[in-house]
Amino acid sequence: MQLLYTLNQKPPRGVTFFLALQHMLASIGGIVAVPLIVGGAIGLPENEVVTLISASLFVSGLATIVQCIGVGPAGIRLPVVMGSSFAFLGTLIAIGKTSGMSTILGAAFVGSFMVIIASFYMEQIRKLFPNLVSGVVVTLIGLTILPVAMNWIGDAPAGDPEFASLPKIFLAAASLAVVISVSVFCKGAIAASAIVIGLAAGYVLAIPMGMVDLTQLYEAQWVASPEPFKYGMTFSMPAIISMTLVYLVVVAEATGDFMALGSNCHVEVSGKDLKRGLLGDGLGSTFGSMLSAMPVASFSQNVGIVGISGVASRFVVAVTGILLVLGGLFPKLAALAVTVPKPVLGGVGFVMFGMIAYAGIRMLLNAADSRRNALVVCVGLASGLAVTLEPRLLQHFPEDLKMVFHSGITTGTLATVVLNQLLPKSKKKTTSDEGMTAKGILIKPDKRAARLLQAKARRAEQLAATK
Repeated sequence: MQLLYTLNQKPPRGVTFFLALQHMLASIGGIVAVPLIVGGAIGLPENEVVTLISASLFVSGLATIVQCIGVGPAGIRLPVVMGSSFAFLGTLIAIGKTSGMSTILGAAFVGSFMVIIASFYMEQIRKLFPNLVSGVVVTLIGLTILPVAMNWIGDAPAGDPEFASLPKIFLAAASLAVVISVSVFCKGAIAASAIVIGLAAGYVLAIPMGMVDLTQLYEAQWVASPEPFKYGMTFSMPAIISMTLVYLVVVAEATGDFMALGSNCHVEVSGKDLKRGLLGDGLGSTFGSMLSAMPVASFSQNVGIVGISGVASRFVVAVTGILLVLGGLFPKLAALAVTVPKPVLGGVGFVMFGMIAYAGIRMLLNAADSRRNALVVCVGLASGLAVTLEPRLLQHFPEDLKMVFHSGITTGTLATVVLNQLLPKSKKKTTSDEGMTAKGILIKPDKRAARLLQAKARRAEQLAATK
């Protein structure tokens, strides 16, 4: 796919703002959801939940700017949006219910150093992620995050009769249709803004349907600022261990996100780049815990936006970071974006998350097509999807192992990396078609077939001449 704006290009200011806005609209729901759910689950007063949300937006914006622009050795210099990760959700609630916010922040602070330490070994870690492995990981990120879009479309608790009612399905389908139409029939900056146009069209359509709730907009404060060490920090070893295990999941997910972004931006991601990215990731969570915010990680949905829009400019996403910082300082701005109905986000999410899976498949096309590699891919994908589709497979595991393997991305990554290291690699080609890569088979089938037919014809002529 040809890029409209490359990694280091700066679009015109008006276009930059518009493109940055769609990244913000795609990510703000997830950034707000984690502190909102955690705060409510552990019994924080409503005013403290709002403060938690503002702090998370502020930290997410700063971490996004660092990742895009780079500050010294930190920041991967790719269009990465950072935010509160759903991977932390279960652990944060469990710790908070038992020991409160101070223990959450203490565990997040200590655990973040695991990510920082891991970043210094990314040259070695990068060798574990050739195209074969990275393709599986990135594909799994796209496939396993699809349930998020489905839940957005449902917009109700599981089992509720209102889950995925026909008006919600219609709203999601209409938003998706707008994104597809704009992407296919428009050009330039308009086509690149397909996501935000789809969100806006869905929003406008939802107003007469009575599906836009402005309560959060009315109740939000005009100005707010993060409160450093608002809850203090308590250091509990079990909480730190639990949080550190989740950070391991985040390292795997972040590596996949960075590789997918590199593919979408048409740049090679080296071990040094991964080091800078993970260092920015870890420092973001360290800084966030000191500002009483939730831990941060890279957002997979925004990887999909880069793929579908063709806009790889890191300066566009840096502006997204500025908008998130403003959202943290002026909650009314953030609340307006949060009023976008969930079915609208879900319909658009189908394209965003599907684009991530497409980026992974594109990586797999560059891997040699052999029986050995096919086994690695099949087992890796199946392992990741197994625990995603049927979590009860882990019900008899110890709690610590459950925490690691509950993520399909982590399970699939571990399975793929281990198999790729253990299975012997063929040292030479043994058949005439073994050198044919999957990319060649899928993209240039006619030329390959023609060359094989020509070779067979020459051999037949040679045999006939010798008789």
